[in-house]
Amino acid sequence: MAEQTSKPTPTKPSEPSSNGETGQPSSTGKTSQPAKPAKSGKTGQPKSNGKTGQPGASAKVSQSPDAIEAEIVQTRAHLASTIDELAVRAQPREIARRQTESVKARVVDATHTPEGDLRVERVGAIAAAAAAVLVVLAVLHRRHRG
Repeated sequence: MAEQTSKPTPTKPSEPSSNGETGQPSSTGKTSQPAKPAKSGKTGQPKSNGKTGQPGASAKVSQSPDAIEAEIVQTRAHLASTIDELAVRAQPREIARRQTESVKARVVDATHTPEGDLRVERVGAIAAAAAAVLVVLAVLHRRHRG
């Protein structure tokens, strides 16, 4: 009696979702988020399907050369859009814009209630602290010049 062994089968990268999101930049310049990678166990390896011990053993056994070529083209396009997005995110102007938005959001969170009302006591405390800093700077400036 011969023993059958299962061969690992190639897995396909995730296909675009049915709502048309492909991770490609849209005409508005925004991109959708890429699909999350498969969860892994403690070893960092993809979890198996439990039947054969091999990851993705339920995938197709073979693909035609045209299907493989189409998959390569799709992967290249996805990679190119990812690189373009990373290049934009790394630009100093974009980093400064994100930091400015972050500071504005923190100021609004600190000075407004969740309902949108102004927190007068916090605004007063911030104004008093700013005035104290200005007084200290003025005193230090006079001592230095005089």
